[in-house]
Amino acid sequence: MAIGERIRELRIKKGLSLTELANRAGVAKSYISSVERQLQLNPSIQFLNKISRVLDVTVEKLIHENNNENEETDIDIEWLELAKEAMESGISKEQFKQFLEFQKWQKSNSSNN
Repeated sequence: MAIGERIRELRIKKGLSLTELANRAGVAKSYISSVERQLQLNPSIQFLNKISRVLDVTVEKLIHENNNENEETDIDIEWLELAKEAMESGISKEQFKQFLEFQKWQKSNSSNN
């Protein structure tokens, strides 16, 4: 399900019209409509933050396809923060992959001794 479909579904479940959601979130009704109709496929994080607050859900719930409350596959917030910190420090994906490979190699060598 696309982001727009999830927003529409949550809006309807909450009993909100497009106008009510737009007014409460402080965004244009036409923009919400274009997101829901999938004319706008890449809404900004600011937009998603505003909408998620009114709909009482996390931004992640709007973005991710699988939103089962019982699923244990959600990424730990601390891991997300560490990944964000690594990105902000200038580490490339390739450098991070090399670091992980080194850690795996080091662990396998220490368990062999």
